[in-house]
Amino acid sequence: MRFLKPSLIWPLLTGLLLGLLLLQIFPTLTGQTSSQPTQDNNKVQAEVLAGEPLQVPRQQGPVSYAQAVRQAAPSVVNIYTTKVIQQQLNPFMNDPFFRHFFGEDQMPRQQRMQSSLGSGVLVNSEGYLLTNHHVVKDADEIRVALRDGRETFAKIIGSDAESDLAVLKIELDNLPAINLASSDTLEVGDVVLAIGNPFGVGQTVTQGIISALGRSSLGINTYEDFIQTDAAINPGNSGGALVNPYGQLLGINTAIFSRSGGSQGIGFAIPSNLAREIMLDLINEGFVVRGWLGIEVQELTSSLAASLNLDPSTQGLVIAGLLRNGPAHQAGLQPGDVLIRINDEPVGSARETINLIAGLDPDTQASLDILRDGEPLELTATIRQRPPQNNNR
Repeated sequence: MRFLKPSLIWPLLTGLLLGLLLLQIFPTLTGQTSSQPTQDNNKVQAEVLAGEPLQVPRQQGPVSYAQAVRQAAPSVVNIYTTKVIQQQLNPFMNDPFFRHFFGEDQMPRQQRMQSSLGSGVLVNSEGYLLTNHHVVKDADEIRVALRDGRETFAKIIGSDAESDLAVLKIELDNLPAINLASSDTLEVGDVVLAIGNPFGVGQTVTQGIISALGRSSLGINTYEDFIQTDAAINPGNSGGALVNPYGQLLGINTAIFSRSGGSQGIGFAIPSNLAREIMLDLINEGFVVRGWLGIEVQELTSSLAASLNLDPSTQGLVIAGLLRNGPAHQAGLQPGDVLIRINDEPVGSARETINLIAGLDPDTQASLDILRDGEPLELTATIRQRPPQNNNR
C-alpha cells in the first residue's frame, strides 16, 4: 500500500478548504442559487411588488341570452312597404322639350311597384309600434308581419323626419308589447342585443356592447343623440329593437356607418327615452312639440373670436342669421351677437344648442346671455313651436 508523503498533505488540504470557501461566496458556480436573497435582490422585489395585488371579484355572466330574446323578439315585427312608381313608356318623354311639345298628359305611362323592407317594435298592446321615418316614407301600402306568423296592414299615426321616427298602428288582438327601459341608465360597455330583419332573411338577433353615448354631428338627422353599438346592424334592421340582457327596449336601430353597405361594427340607435317622447307627441298632437327661436348659428372659432375683438378662449355661438319677426328677432337679437348661455346653461356646439332649444316648451320665456361688441347683454325671448318641415308627414 502506498501513502502520500506528509509534504503533499498540507497543499491538498489548503486547496480543499479554499474551494469550499469559494462555493459559499459564489453559489452560482454549482448552477444553484442561494436560498437567502441578497440585499440587492430584496430591493428589486420591493420595487416590483410595490402595493398588494388587486383582488378582482369574479362576476357570473350569462352564458345565454335566450331568455332576453324570448322576452323581446315577439314584439319586433317585419315591415314591408310598397309604393307605385309612374314611368314613361316613351324614353323621349324624359326630355323636358318633348314633354312640353307633345303634352305630358298625352303620353302613356307604366306603373310599377317598388318594395322595401324594415323592422318595427310593438310598444303597447293596443297596436302602436315604433319604426323609422325612412322605412315608411312615401309608402302607399305598409304590411306588418309578426313573429307568430300573423300579418296585417298598418296605418301611419305620425312621422317625424327630423328625428327619423314614425308611429304606426295595427289592429290585432293579443299583441306582445315590449317593456321599455330608461336609456339614461346606459353606460359604455353595457351588453346589448339588436333584433330585426336584415336583408329580409327573417328575424335575426346580434349581440354587442354600447360603444358610445350621445353621438351627434353625424349628418343623419336634424336632431341627433345616438347610442352607438357594435352589435351587427344591416339594411332591414332599421326600426328594430336594441334591447338589454333582460329583453327591455333601450333604443330604435336607425343607421350604420359603412363603406361597403354592410355592418362594420358601428351602428346607431335612437335612445328609448327620446323615442318615447316623440311617440307620445305624434300620438297626442300629430306632430313633435319642439321649442324654436328662429336663429342660424355659427361655431365661434378662435380666429372668428379675434375678428370680433373677443378673447380666443370665449365659448359661444355667433348669430349668423335671424328669421324676421321670429322669437329671437323680436327679443332684440342681432346678427353678429355671440350667444353665451340659454337659461343660465352654457351653450355647446351648434347641434347641442339646437337640441337644447328644441327641449324648451313653447310659449315659455327664455333668458339669452349674449356678447354684443364685446359687452355682456341679457335678453328675454318667448319660445315658439317649431314650424313643421316640408319632409314631415
